[in-house]
Amino acid sequence: MTRLETGFAVAVVAVLLVSVTAPFVVAAPADDGSDAFDLDETNAYEPPSVPEESTATVDGQTFSDAQRAVDATDPGDTVVLEGRFEERLTVNTTGVTVRASEAGAVVDGGGEGDVVVVAAENVTVEGLLLRNSGYDAGSEDAGVFVEGTANGTELRELYLSGITFGVWVDGADSVTVTDSRIEGREDVERRTDRGNGINLWETRNSTIRNTEITDVRDGIYYSWAKDVVATNNTIWDSRYGVHYMYSNDNRLEDNLAVDNDVGYALMVSDGLTLVNNTAARNDGTSGHGILLKDIERSEIRGNVLLENGNGLYVYNAQDNRIAGNLLLRNAVGVHVTADSNGQEVVGNSFINNEDAVLTTTQNLIVWNGSDRGNYWSDARAVDLDGDGTSEVRHRPAGLVEALVAERPQARIFVDSPAFDAVRLAESSFPVVDSPGIVDRQPLADPPTRLEELCESQLTTSARSTAA
Repeated sequence: MTRLETGFAVAVVAVLLVSVTAPFVVAAPADDGSDAFDLDETNAYEPPSVPEESTATVDGQTFSDAQRAVDATDPGDTVVLEGRFEERLTVNTTGVTVRASEAGAVVDGGGEGDVVVVAAENVTVEGLLLRNSGYDAGSEDAGVFVEGTANGTELRELYLSGITFGVWVDGADSVTVTDSRIEGREDVERRTDRGNGINLWETRNSTIRNTEITDVRDGIYYSWAKDVVATNNTIWDSRYGVHYMYSNDNRLEDNLAVDNDVGYALMVSDGLTLVNNTAARNDGTSGHGILLKDIERSEIRGNVLLENGNGLYVYNAQDNRIAGNLLLRNAVGVHVTADSNGQEVVGNSFINNEDAVLTTTQNLIVWNGSDRGNYWSDARAVDLDGDGTSEVRHRPAGLVEALVAERPQARIFVDSPAFDAVRLAESSFPVVDSPGIVDRQPLADPPTRLEELCESQLTTSARSTAA
């Protein structure tokens, strides 16, 4: 690697580690002088104190029980809660708002069932601290359960803790969850025994925005959900940050997934758009920044994949566009397997990954889709005409990579003159076309767009926290 490339990689690491750690902080560089940083979690949240005495007010009437106040509402009324309520609420009146007073309010479900059930259209729940749902994941015990009749529900500035599922949307459309924080049950040791942070089932046109989720099974889980937009959410210490199943035409933008098993798990879906998300240190049992499994006709663009097991894991994925992503310091940049075909892979930057690409293909796959390819920090780029692309093609996955994947003990020879000769032959002489992946016109320099990408991530990663 040239001194210019090394300097660029260090600069990118410094900028990105600021961006991917809000609400995390960046510790000092390692003492050994390397450019390694530590991501120190400092986003613990203390809920505000609330009065001990409980009052519920609606239309000039005051009640000691929240449910009695809710039952007394007419469409369009607002219930103001203050203090501590040890009860479970059900909202059956259309257009009602249930919110906390300025002094705050806690609703404690007592460890049974759902804390709040929304069963009418256009209900708003705002500013409450909701805790202690039931423990039964099979019964879908949740902080807020949104029934299928509750189209147009808005959940704003909520803090949910000690819950199995955070928010369960059970077939309602146009649901909004925004500016909230969801904490699952950390004391349930197996993540798979916990509920999901936000569970979306058969919903359309819903929005998830500016919400923090931790210690759950999956941060946001989609099942038969369509046209959902999720932006500026932060998810950590869970199994999958975001998990799609049988959910088409959804958009995921400007989110952060850090320290999960998998950052973004996309499975058996079509027409997904993932733009400008960050996946950092997702290196658990599966260990993928972004997983594409049985995904078709989707766009993966402008994402930052940093220090994951696999930056991208592509399994039986067809006809997707993977463009303009930064894959930095992952164990594997992209792992392609199970007859994944038809991908357009262009304008990405593969920098300082232990292995840029691994693949099980028995064919030669060309990655370009245009007259310009990708940037590879380990490529022997030769740009004689100054057009920004190399006249020497690059084989990120060829004979050497296949041999190392099959026989890991061969890795000690990966920088040997013999292996270098094989790589040179594969890059220089088209007659040597072994199975693997070739970039016919790799970029000679990192795309200038990377600077814009870093600036975008730095700007958009100021995450909202529930008040």
